[in-house]
Amino acid sequence: MFSRKRAVLGALGVAALITSLTQAGSLASGLETYRDSSASVDRRVEDLLRRMTLEEKVGQMTQIRVGKLRGDCNFANGPLRDDCMKTVLSDAHVGSILSGGGDFPVENTPRAWAEMTNGIQRYALDHGRLKIPVLYGADGVHGHSNVVSATMFPHQIGLGATWDPALQEKLGQSTSRAMRATGVFWNFAPVSDISRDTRWGRYYETYSEDPYLAGSLAAGNVRGQQSRVDDTAQLTATAKHFAGYSQPLNGHDRSPAQLPVRLLQDTVLPSFQAQFDAGVRTVMINSGAINGVPVHASRFMLQTQLRERMGFKGVAISDWQDMRYLVDRYHVAPDYRAAIAQSVNAGVDMAMEPSNAGEFTTLLLENVRSGAVSRGRIDQAVRRILTLKFDLGLFEKPFVDPAKADAIVNGADRALARQAASAGTVLLKNDGVLPLSPGARKIVVTGETADDVRRQLGGWTVEWQGVPDDYPLPPTATVLTGLREAAGSVVHAPDVASAVAASADADAVVVVLGEKPGAEGPADTETPALTAEQQAWVDAVQATGKPVVVVLLTGRPQVLGSVADANALVAGWLPGSEGGRAIADVLFGAVNPSGRLPVSWPKLVGDQPLSYDQLPGANTSATSKYDPAYAFGHGLSYTTFVTTGLTASLSRDQVVARFTVANTGSRAGSVVVPVYVHQPVSPVAVPEKRLVGYARVDLQPGESRAAEVTFSTRQLAVTAGDVDGDGRREVARSAYEVVVGAGKAGFTVR
Repeated sequence: MFSRKRAVLGALGVAALITSLTQAGSLASGLETYRDSSASVDRRVEDLLRRMTLEEKVGQMTQIRVGKLRGDCNFANGPLRDDCMKTVLSDAHVGSILSGGGDFPVENTPRAWAEMTNGIQRYALDHGRLKIPVLYGADGVHGHSNVVSATMFPHQIGLGATWDPALQEKLGQSTSRAMRATGVFWNFAPVSDISRDTRWGRYYETYSEDPYLAGSLAAGNVRGQQSRVDDTAQLTATAKHFAGYSQPLNGHDRSPAQLPVRLLQDTVLPSFQAQFDAGVRTVMINSGAINGVPVHASRFMLQTQLRERMGFKGVAISDWQDMRYLVDRYHVAPDYRAAIAQSVNAGVDMAMEPSNAGEFTTLLLENVRSGAVSRGRIDQAVRRILTLKFDLGLFEKPFVDPAKADAIVNGADRALARQAASAGTVLLKNDGVLPLSPGARKIVVTGETADDVRRQLGGWTVEWQGVPDDYPLPPTATVLTGLREAAGSVVHAPDVASAVAASADADAVVVVLGEKPGAEGPADTETPALTAEQQAWVDAVQATGKPVVVVLLTGRPQVLGSVADANALVAGWLPGSEGGRAIADVLFGAVNPSGRLPVSWPKLVGDQPLSYDQLPGANTSATSKYDPAYAFGHGLSYTTFVTTGLTASLSRDQVVARFTVANTGSRAGSVVVPVYVHQPVSPVAVPEKRLVGYARVDLQPGESRAAEVTFSTRQLAVTAGDVDGDGRREVARSAYEVVVGAGKAGFTVR
């Protein structure tokens, strides 16, 4: 009784203190505290929260698709309509709007975007009792990729091949400038999931199969997106999809995953932790189920892991109508009202409910009034959402200048896009045919993707599944364009027969292969391999005896088949607007290739899942071990490098690996040096080696340079215990070895 009374009095004291602080702020400024920009964010949030009705609060927990505000109020494109906006913004008090893939204005220009978002913002502020701005979101997954005139950067799989966090930061800044210029202040990117299965249709949206590499690159992108680069409101990035989304058991998007807790904690979650440490403000929840429990209904994932163990403090949003899927797809809730209660109580703060905001808010209100969801949980979620809006500066700067939008977005940072695409191009194989000579007598360019903008840009470009067939193409330099600009002797052969005929007097043949653009389910495949037709195309030109260079513009490593016999193989991924010029830079030697595989390239379709850090086993057959066509980290150059003199020193929990890198060839170049750790003996099985850091070193011919990589011993932690994985993550007191190239250096954690 005594302790309970003290708790009540303590709570009343805190409430009185908050009230007094709020009143003091109001008196000092002449404004309500929440409208006083000189007040702290915490004080502003608490002041606004106490003024809000329950209906206004649950409205802030709702995000709806922009199609419900315009046209016919039911997803048809058209101008914004006051009656549509009244239903959503005034009646349901919705606090956030999104553009799904393809939800652009009638005229898909930056200015029209800015006018649309301003119009929505103006209605919300003019008709909202408390003048709370809306937060507009979109998927800018490779630049502001919904806008047809924006610069499209390479997709994340190609950026993963750069092994360059500083470059990701620049790309994040560029994307942020473009999106903010159009009134979009919430970007549902970058993807934090790791890539393990090439059957999965969103493979190209990941950075790497390795959690450290993926996390370091995603963190760089987050820092760039969330940086303050001008006087507009800030943008928030999103860590998605928390967690295990890329690990479906059968390779199909949104199908169930089976993840032992040890795998979840030691392999799946670290890439997210890197983004949380970088300050990402929002997280999107995995649409799938793990071990039989949909993540949207998992307290373990959304409370124990996300909040308690990983320390995330921002806003957790559902993916596309995933609360409803708890009823009609997963069947873990009897109706939508119960599903909402499950998800909100598990820890989801905002529902991406694209179709019916009023239904969601009504049912959430019913849950609160029945006691199924507590008022305290509502206040917790809304406090996080309001904190985000205040932190971004939306209360001070809710509008953008449409007159500036076109100039900021159209054609912006094309040089950066070209740099990123060339940096991520991986030279897989070269028997000496590359680099090509710009003075060659004749170069034949062929293959179905040589001049195909849609295939080169991939999914999430203008629309969800890629640029529609009947839609204008984004300004793009294809590989054919790039090669023609680099050399005047380029001949395009659009089919096999013309390619064979044109090869008779050619110095070399460049065959550009790709895959149909797509995303999520439609891009899933049971056969992630080059088609028989593509292999036959390469076989036919190889039969002419001419040197053959194959350029692969794909969203995942494709099993090569007979294409593996080409003289040179180049992985260009989905390289974006400047991809064709970047590929030409590499083929003609204007850029010395430095890209390294962020994933393993399989030999056979059956090699799924595949990653370099697979655990050891008792099977001694060659194919039971790590046996890729091209290993994680592989990538050739037009020069050669060696590393020597490796040492490792441990001070407290920091290990410093020092080594010397030398360019032993005749060309200037950049080399990525991965730093791994090998643990000879471990209480639980661990990979043969684990990536703990890496260095990029630029060297002139004959130059050598000292380099060092520092990493924390905490990166070596694994979940202790037995099969049930109920132990804590800990670093074993053991001997370890740093591995760089052929060198090893030991240290001991005591």
